[in-house]
Amino acid sequence: MHSPDPAPAAFNAVEDSMAPASRAAARDRAVARAIRRLAPFLMLMYVVSFLDRANISFAKQALQGSVGITEQIYALGAGLFFLSYSLCGFPSNLILHKIGAKLWMAFLLVAWGLASMSTMFVRGSLSFYALRLVLGVMEAGFFPGAILYLTYWFPARVRGQILGLFYLAVPISLIFGGPLSGYLLDMHPVGGLQNWQWMFLVEGSMAVILGLAAFWFLDNKPANAAWLPAEEKHALVHALAQEEQERRATGPTDLLPMLRDLHVLRFVLIYFLIQMSTYGAIFYLPAEISALLHKPAGFEVGLVSAIPWLCALVAVYVLPLAADRNGSHRNVAALTLLVAGCASFAFPSTGPVLGLVALSLAVSGFITVQPLFWTLPTAYLADRAAAGGIALIGMGNLGGLVAPNVKVWADTLFHSSRAGLYVLAAFTLLNAALIASTKQPSARHATRGH
Repeated sequence: MHSPDPAPAAFNAVEDSMAPASRAAARDRAVARAIRRLAPFLMLMYVVSFLDRANISFAKQALQGSVGITEQIYALGAGLFFLSYSLCGFPSNLILHKIGAKLWMAFLLVAWGLASMSTMFVRGSLSFYALRLVLGVMEAGFFPGAILYLTYWFPARVRGQILGLFYLAVPISLIFGGPLSGYLLDMHPVGGLQNWQWMFLVEGSMAVILGLAAFWFLDNKPANAAWLPAEEKHALVHALAQEEQERRATGPTDLLPMLRDLHVLRFVLIYFLIQMSTYGAIFYLPAEISALLHKPAGFEVGLVSAIPWLCALVAVYVLPLAADRNGSHRNVAALTLLVAGCASFAFPSTGPVLGLVALSLAVSGFITVQPLFWTLPTAYLADRAAAGGIALIGMGNLGGLVAPNVKVWADTLFHSSRAGLYVLAAFTLLNAALIASTKQPSARHATRGH
């Protein structure tokens, strides 16, 4: 079990002496302070995480020319990351729940940064597969750990907002990562290394540096935060404890009940389909932009590839905040995926301008639906079930393994380079219907663990 928060009796004594209005005001000040401190740093961590897993899309053409990575090898290698990533997230999150985020997050960042840097030594299919698997193991704990960490700090009433801020990292990483990767691929070779090797070396080292900083910067929970004033700290701890009690009344609290909970299994399926859509776009967007522009991957393609992510940057900030205000996370999520699915269907038959518009709508939807989705399971799961359940749902990242291989299979079967895009678009529309039909579990029907 994880270590208890310090001096709970003292917190309760202070809480009892506070008027409700003063307590709410202190809680809101604590939340605002925590957002200012934690959101930018967690966002930066996710930027680096996403860049290190997705920069392979920019190295695709260089790897084909330099070390003989074929289309099939690339699809399998790009996807193998998600095999180890999905399998290792569950034990990693239980470790974080036990020893705390401060130590575990710092370790993960340094470890995956070294693994990403090592991709510069790829010499063929076997080393490519092995390093993608290792990168997946090292990155596995970060995302579910960050989602769990946010539940330790932020009440449900602002969780859509904070998750939206966290997810800003995805478009930011691809807005700046695209031109950065393109620049590193276009620069004059230095030091006897090829440009794609410099790309992995530079971008991987960013995670190592950030990991060392994380050990100094992060606090495990509000009760451990010396930078929170006492009154604000007590009010926030009290609010979070109340929410935890409410979740215990409506959802599973231990691992075995969580593993057989139908609502959790539905969340896994929904997240799996979201990841199929997301990584279908990420792994092939530079190639699609290259085809639209009739130019090879490089700085110009990187700049144009940033446009859909700029649109996603706006959407992922605005829509979760709006959903928080009217409590309609499920409906907004379903509508967002519906628009993205329709845009995905339209894209293959459009010209350059309309094609870029359709890509922008689709990518914006794939990213924005994710913080909206995560408000559902985090409002349902408690205690160890939250640590394990968030990681179990995160196994839906296997969609990143399935998506590129489904695209290759469909393109081969139908002898068309667009067939796979239509298949992935169909899965997006199916998922919109799944989210729309999801019901909020009630205490009477929930399976509880003690």
